[in-house]
Amino acid sequence: MKLNIEHNTHYTYARQVQRSTQYLRLTPQDSQHQRIISWQLTLPEDAVCTTDAFGNVLHVLTLDHPHQAITIQAHGVVEIEDGVEDPAMGHLSPLVFLRHSPLTQPDSAIQAFALRYYQPEALLAGLEKLMGDLLLKMPYTPGATEVTDSAAQAFASGNGVCQDHTHVFLACCRSLNIPARYVSGYLYSEDSAHVATHAWAEAWVDERWHSFDVTNNTRLPNQHLKLAVGIDYLDACPVRGIRLGGGSEDMQTVAAVQMMPAGQAQGQ
Repeated sequence: MKLNIEHNTHYTYARQVQRSTQYLRLTPQDSQHQRIISWQLTLPEDAVCTTDAFGNVLHVLTLDHPHQAITIQAHGVVEIEDGVEDPAMGHLSPLVFLRHSPLTQPDSAIQAFALRYYQPEALLAGLEKLMGDLLLKMPYTPGATEVTDSAAQAFASGNGVCQDHTHVFLACCRSLNIPARYVSGYLYSEDSAHVATHAWAEAWVDERWHSFDVTNNTRLPNQHLKLAVGIDYLDACPVRGIRLGGGSEDMQTVAAVQMMPAGQAQGQ
């Protein structure tokens, strides 16, 4: 499957910002699961490109002059290999992803829920059942939570979006001593109302990473394009920034993922 991605983020501020820095994890990498045919960032100024601690491609955009708006655009074409995951360990030990964070710290309710599905001789089967039951317990409910809500808060509310589902799943896995990491990226869906930016989890079982998309109750990443991984949302979110001044902020994000017709020329 060949996907065309357009992702635009536009910030406007009530007053002039004196200085700002944006951390952009908006560049996917080649793997067994995905092949980057073309990819480009369009930014107001040149950014420094580096690699973060988790191996993600990171662009650091710094604007040192007064400004009242920022537009960040990412677009490209990526080919997804159906039925293929990214099993390799990477440059970090999976044990790094046993660490809790404020967003993924399990409380007693999450620990008790996770323990119900712990099957030492069949970890994947247990986690798959946990994934399905978690979605039943926390139906996909846009607007029910805030981006700053923790796994414990979302779990207690009984509602959430993909970020919340992923944080709770990570909290469950880590409470069972199973390494698990947050994945940000894009999702292709024939449903135009479906949000194109997405989050899911990967758990380290049997010496490889396995995908768990709680929101869609699937372990098959056939329509998923991976951008970045981390301990939680803050490590892997596509756009994150800090600023000096500006007052109130308005951010508008529009992302579209379209399947390209078979036989269309690469790079178009």
